[in-house]
Amino acid sequence: SKRILASSLILAGGLVFLYTYVANPAQLLALRFFHGFAAGFIVPAAFAAIGRNDDSESNGKRMSHSGAAIGIAAIIGPAMGAIISSRFGIEWLFYSISAALILIGFISLALIKSKPRGIKKSNIKEEAGFSFIKNPDIQFAYIAIFLLLLMQGLLTYAMPLKVEELNLAQEMTGIFLSVFGIVAIIFFVLPSNRIFDRVNNRKLMFSGLFTIALSIFALGLSASSSALFISMIFYGIGFALLFPSTSATIMKGTTSQNRGKAFGVYYACFSLGVILGSFIAGILGTSPTLIFTVGAALVFISNILMLLKRKHILNKS
Repeated sequence: SKRILASSLILAGGLVFLYTYVANPAQLLALRFFHGFAAGFIVPAAFAAIGRNDDSESNGKRMSHSGAAIGIAAIIGPAMGAIISSRFGIEWLFYSISAALILIGFISLALIKSKPRGIKKSNIKEEAGFSFIKNPDIQFAYIAIFLLLLMQGLLTYAMPLKVEELNLAQEMTGIFLSVFGIVAIIFFVLPSNRIFDRVNNRKLMFSGLFTIALSIFALGLSASSSALFISMIFYGIGFALLFPSTSATIMKGTTSQNRGKAFGVYYACFSLGVILGSFIAGILGTSPTLIFTVGAALVFISNILMLLKRKHILNKS
């Protein structure tokens, strides 16, 4: 994972630099494809590196810290992009991102510990492949992270429509979308992150999905800015419960031999959720209430079905 992470960061940095030379849509499409291909290795390799020491007692806490890093990036990224591009031009935005990726790639080679030795070949053969997908908890984690990012796609599409519907200033869209990230970051970095190692991850995933469903439904019914603000706070709590618990479930249900593959599938579910969220929202049209209601129903029904499946598995065993 160390070599994959470093090489992917450096390659992605080089591809970002090439955006400054794009001259037509065909070149942009091709560059986006290869950029996405390179970036697709970064998150699974990073998660595999985080979980390398197999310390199950602190998996949840460590994954909450990674969630905080993602939340901080989601908040400051758009702001930095707007500042750099407006003051220095769009080319310098690509230059700075490219330099940062390449620099972090080389730094990761020095800071990340090498793979621990002493792994028997027989264990590697026995644990290779995608057998981890048969684990019900890992299946639930994949579905949960897919639903979370599906809602994120719906939210990104529908929040500007909701703000317009309530005759609020469009600048409020960014503020509302930042609220959940700030709440999640606070939840991740404060002592509250101990919950991820003290409470069963399965219970946290169920609780997180129900909180997400209720908050999304409340967004559709909101008739004021204060109601939107409160709904986004609860969305942030649901996000904070889901992200570390799903990733910690993957870590606990895999070994060092198949953890990279498991996080590769995890990131695929992650990305597919974002894509389908915006796609479904576009199909539903311009009614934010309808979009939020359908989204909440999808999460709620899926959560109920997974609860029933879990009970069926327990009764069967």
